Amino acid sequence: MKVLDAAATGQAEGGASFSLGNRLFRLVWMIAWALLARWTPPPLHRWRRLVLNLFGARVASGARVYGTARIWYPPHLEMAAFATMGPGVNCYNQAPIRIGRHAIVSQGAHLCAGTHDVSDPNFQLVTRPIAIGERAWIAAEAFVGPGVTVGEGTVLGARGVAMRSLDPWSIYSGNPAQKLRERVLREVEQR
Repeated sequence: MKVLDAAATGQAEGGASFSLGNRLFRLVWMIAWALLARWTPPPLHRWRRLVLNLFGARVASGARVYGTARIWYPPHLEMAAFATMGPGVNCYNQAPIRIGRHAIVSQGAHLCAGTHDVSDPNFQLVTRPIAIGERAWIAAEAFVGPGVTVGEGTVLGARGVAMRSLDPWSIYSGNPAQKLRERVLREVEQR
């Protein structure tokens, strides 16, 4: 998906950032999601995976996407097995977003893969991919910005804001997100 040149389209005055074909695809996608998935009860994850995959997403078996999640462009979404996108998540995937195995993006979180060049008088849209590692947790209402990699096992606390990549197996909180400590999993007792 190619971002249009802001100087040619007049993005600073409300001109398009993407082709007409892309905008029409997203219109059809929004209507399809509203009719086929948004209203469905939480247990129907398999059905929502099917709808997403029919529109070009790569959502693995066992992954869970809630009906109230908003996915901007399905072909730019990849979710590994047992990954979760919770209720009300805003997946603004103007660039690819990859969510690793067993990773959780909690309710109301915002994954934003686009921004604008504030030094450009034409306000050029700039997109950069987001990667969320295996067993990472993006807590409620947290924000992950363009180009950020959230390391394996990392936690971004509720309402935290990550504008830079986060180290693996660490816990972050705040705006901007600051590292609080390492994350260490307890041993599970065998019964």
